Amino acid sequence: MAAAIAACHHDLAFLHCTYGQRTARKEREAFEAIARHYGVERKMVADLPFLGQIGGSSLTDPAKDVEEGLSEPGVIPSTYVPFRNSLILSVAVAWAEATGVEKIFIGAVESDSSGYPDCRKAYYEAFNRLAKLGTRSGRVAVIAPLVEMDKCEIVRKGLELEAPLHLTWSCYVRNDVACGACESCLLRRGGFRNAGAVDAIPYLGDT
Repeated sequence: MAAAIAACHHDLAFLHCTYGQRTARKEREAFEAIARHYGVERKMVADLPFLGQIGGSSLTDPAKDVEEGLSEPGVIPSTYVPFRNSLILSVAVAWAEATGVEKIFIGAVESDSSGYPDCRKAYYEAFNRLAKLGTRSGRVAVIAPLVEMDKCEIVRKGLELEAPLHLTWSCYVRNDVACGACESCLLRRGGFRNAGAVDAIPYLGDT
């Protein structure tokens, strides 16, 4: 969705990061498919294996179980990857500065996400102060257009912009069909349901 919004007014370049997450293969497939959809030729794939080596997340540690169901309010679930967005955005800012790009779009959501600290509006405001201070031009800015939207609003906006929602992937667990039980699947399915729309991706147990 962030790409669909950015495409309204900007030429696109895509960054994808692999960090040892369970669904790395499917996420890479989605990245390539969405890039083809928008005709994006400027792409970079960055490997951040140290995030998996650091551990601390059920997304990168196969010994930890990914919780099923929605997390309790105020409780950050085990799927949080320590300081992930800061590291990914650091790569994005460096690439942007090296290529003369001034705007970086990210699809973070605060309102009905899992409570990750690096998905908050205040976090992006703080990160932009860092990017301004830490770059030569001082003009690189991170834009989080979805951060104050809920999943229903995001789906409706995606339909309005004819975003390729069928090419996106949200499941934390599986690479073939979405599990339908992890928090990310539940939030996604709820967004489509509340928007009165059909989610085209396959879910485990669907007939």
